[in-house]
Amino acid sequence: MKQSIAHIALVVREYDEAIEFYTKKLDFILLEDTKLSEEKRWVVIAPPGAKECSLLLARAATEEQEKSIGNQTGGRVFLFLFTDDFWRDYHKMVERKINFVRPPTEFDYGRVAVFEDLYGNLWDFIEPSDQNSGLIKTNPQKK
Repeated sequence: MKQSIAHIALVVREYDEAIEFYTKKLDFILLEDTKLSEEKRWVVIAPPGAKECSLLLARAATEEQEKSIGNQTGGRVFLFLFTDDFWRDYHKMVERKINFVRPPTEFDYGRVAVFEDLYGNLWDFIEPSDQNSGLIKTNPQKK
């Protein structure tokens, strides 16, 4: 059996501001933007070169959902964005005013910095080391 995660829902305040941020600041690709009703759209984005998983931008529809915007994981890093050239993309993101909350750091498994998106969700920005260029180990702190 083969399975994969197709989309991860990211709760956003407004579709258009989220599309603008992810496509203009992070160079994500807008894969789909389909109107489902007057209030709801099916909006899918992904980083360039993504093969399987993408983000489904889901506009908050209730007060409870609005409380989750920017804090979907209780303050922990939520999403992990891999790159093949850390410094190229890091400098571009800094120029585009992406807020890095933890500076670039070298680990055995790769180079990492933490940034926040327009709502405050935390992202690990990672260039895996050569020996981990496929996938970073499930728990890189354990040997």
